[in-house]
Amino acid sequence: MRVREWDPRVASAPEIRSLVATVNAALATDLPDDPQWVDGQVREYLSETMPGERRICWVAEDDRLPEGESEIFAAVSMLLLGDIGVLEVLVRPSLRRRGLGRQLVAVAVRRAYLEGFSTIGVEAIGGTPAIAFYESLGFEREFVETRSVLLLSAVDWPALGDMATGIGSGYRVEFHPGGPPDHLLEAYAQAKLEAQDDDDLDLAPRSSDPQRLRDSLTTLHKRGLKPYIVLALHDASGVVAGLTEVVVPAHHPERADQYDTIVVRDHRGYGIDRAIKARMLFELRAAEPGLREVQTWNAQHNESMLKVNAELGYQPDRDWYEYGADVAQLVQSLEATI
Repeated sequence: MRVREWDPRVASAPEIRSLVATVNAALATDLPDDPQWVDGQVREYLSETMPGERRICWVAEDDRLPEGESEIFAAVSMLLLGDIGVLEVLVRPSLRRRGLGRQLVAVAVRRAYLEGFSTIGVEAIGGTPAIAFYESLGFEREFVETRSVLLLSAVDWPALGDMATGIGSGYRVEFHPGGPPDHLLEAYAQAKLEAQDDDDLDLAPRSSDPQRLRDSLTTLHKRGLKPYIVLALHDASGVVAGLTEVVVPAHHPERADQYDTIVVRDHRGYGIDRAIKARMLFELRAAEPGLREVQTWNAQHNESMLKVNAELGYQPDRDWYEYGADVAQLVQSLEATI
């Protein structure tokens, strides 16, 4: 077994297929109800980043075969953004508990240390071995979200229609596949500022200025993540009073990912959250006939949004944890395996 730095932009097609197979083996064990990945823009999904951000990857592979032909058994990627590095670790279930994951984390943490990063974060899925693994390395739990999943086949569409039209007077709802139009970007960015939350490790920072929003939308498209946006506009002022974002990934097109849903504080209490999320589901049903599910994540203290999701038909699935650790301390504790 060898570990080497790996660039998905120039990886061979067999390497990409091998990585997808390892992802699917992990999904089958850890998240058996989740859809399997397909090789839909996986190379782009792994290599494209926002301006100013970098992703570095390493793989563990069979050392008996030449590079480009070998089977990938495990991988780690590290996204470097702002002052934090964010890890994703993948190990084929049949090879777990042999120190491979620890070795990959050690390699990534050493690089973060050499590049001057002081903090590193990771997401871990509740009910999987990842929880004990990261805690054993010294990561500390910082934030908890609950994932919920909506089966489109189980949606009460007549009731959803009532929600979609149950918005207070003085507002109009618009659907924008691909992203908001340029003339709304500034108002859209202003509304996004409402989503800032200091309790979160911010492992997936939000875009809250017009240029960063443009960059974010461009990056989403390059990565094979098709965005859909529904806005609630206040007629009198023209401001974006509420927004909801859903992305359909090319690598699992049967399950969409809910991104931000925001209602600006001055416009709460008019049924905007229910209306825009219900409208989104109608639009997705028409625009993505192959879509079967939508998944969303909410902080456990966000009772109002959890209530809205329950009314729409979302079912709680499992908890997701964000962990953080000091890079220097991790380097010291993992030194023996680097």
